[in-house]
Amino acid sequence: MAKTSVFVCDAQQLFCDGIRSILSENGYAIVGDALTGKDLVKKVQKAQPEIILMDVTLPELNGYEAAKQILALFPHQIIVVISERDDEKIYTDCMTLGVRGYILKNATKNELLLALQKITNGDIYFSQSLLLKIIKTKNTLKSSRLSIREKEVLQLICNGDSNNEISEKLHISPRTVERHRANLLRKTDSSNSIKLAMHAVQHGLIEV
Repeated sequence: MAKTSVFVCDAQQLFCDGIRSILSENGYAIVGDALTGKDLVKKVQKAQPEIILMDVTLPELNGYEAAKQILALFPHQIIVVISERDDEKIYTDCMTLGVRGYILKNATKNELLLALQKITNGDIYFSQSLLLKIIKTKNTLKSSRLSIREKEVLQLICNGDSNNEISEKLHISPRTVERHRANLLRKTDSSNSIKLAMHAVQHGLIEV
């Protein structure tokens, strides 16, 4: 079975080396690294990794702009942010841009590996501690438009669970999960799961 290819970008070489070591020991193929945003954009065009794991605080070209340029070239590129920045604006800007995950640098090795596993399987992942911080700054809005079951499904989607995982936890069929997901997208006017999760966080619809 082919290994998932990952490109790492961080301003600190020591951090890049640490991530390289962790992922290499756990079945990932590291196809390159970069220390600046400009170098990242240049190198990934040749490396064409399945996943880009990057910080948003980068010299020469900040991570947000670098990710924006990469997604303009490769719209389906999987980008995962790993950063010490836990402020809401950067988080929501990245999610709106289309990154598939946001992990804080104080995460454990197990959380990093779990996040990458879920993202590789087509799901999304957000640092739970970051979600909690954002929720605490929000006034919880009414969510009467959502049924109890829809709220349960929404919670699990934001936890990064796949349709099959949600099906098992709630003891409902995958088809029913898909129907609830479609209803949630429609009711929140969200075009995808990332925007659905953003809506849930911004309106205090989930618990962490």
